[in-house]
Amino acid sequence: MGDPEIDAMALVTTALADLDTGARGRVLRWAADRYGVSVPNGTAAGGRAAEAEDDVTEAEIAAEAPTFGHFAELVNACQPRTDVDKALVAGYWFQSIQGRESFQSQELTRALKNLGHTIKNITDAVESNIQRKPARILQLAKSGSAKQARKTFKLTHEGLVFVQGMMAAAQP
Repeated sequence: MGDPEIDAMALVTTALADLDTGARGRVLRWAADRYGVSVPNGTAAGGRAAEAEDDVTEAEIAAEAPTFGHFAELVNACQPRTDVDKALVAGYWFQSIQGRESFQSQELTRALKNLGHTIKNITDAVESNIQRKPARILQLAKSGSAKQARKTFKLTHEGLVFVQGMMAAAQP
């Protein structure tokens, strides 16, 4: 019986072997975030400085993403478990797949409800993505002065990469 930590490292090595440097960075950042691990900036194993951010644009991220003809296919590919992740995946649908600049939380609620994925409080789910460091969603505008005023949002680079990491993690 082997050491579980060494076994996990071997699995990670195998999983990352065929990926380019940018993809490895995105997968590792997703895994660190998913499991609540802080990874300090420093020197990579090869003696090179570790990249703090990839020089990958949002257009390049969208180009790498698989295409989906229906929102249900995206949800199936990502398999989001929490309301926070469901809101993020729905935002990804509107922004990356449909090519929209922004979206409103009401649209996320409607799309998820149509699939049977109701969210108890969409405001809390979106706000949780905004509060993450780095943020996965940004609020762009608010129309009206009431607390329930319509707000317009956009996924950040980190949000886009996180959803693609969800797709990769759900792959068999």
